[in-house]
Amino acid sequence: MPADAPARRPLALPSAPLHSNDRRKVALPPARNNEVDMSARIFSPAKTAMQSGKAKTGHWVLEFDPAQRKKIDPLMGYTTSGDMLSQVRLTFDTRDEAVAYAEKEGLAYRVEEPKETKRRQISYAENFRYDRRTPWTH
Repeated sequence: MPADAPARRPLALPSAPLHSNDRRKVALPPARNNEVDMSARIFSPAKTAMQSGKAKTGHWVLEFDPAQRKKIDPLMGYTTSGDMLSQVRLTFDTRDEAVAYAEKEGLAYRVEEPKETKRRQISYAENFRYDRRTPWTH
């Protein structure tokens, strides 16, 4: 690192304390030399509202928390940020692989467990019931 280069500052961690899945507070490992402390979230993406199947689900994603706010470029109007890690999205087959990677790299992480889907079973005949709450319209 040249002598006139600005010193790197560690990134701010989230204000909420990080916990492991059994709700114990997690001690952050010390940063390695010339590296920036980073925090990440590990989650399993839900299916989008635009798909009826469960394609592109069932895997785990590690995303880094934003280090800087995004801002609008005054000349072109693009949304910009100096945070390069916001573009990194790592995928893993299992939750354990994602956690092992974060621990191996010394990342502070939090795991967001997937929410159970609430499915209501209705039949097509429900559309034509005489006691519908909303009238049938075309």
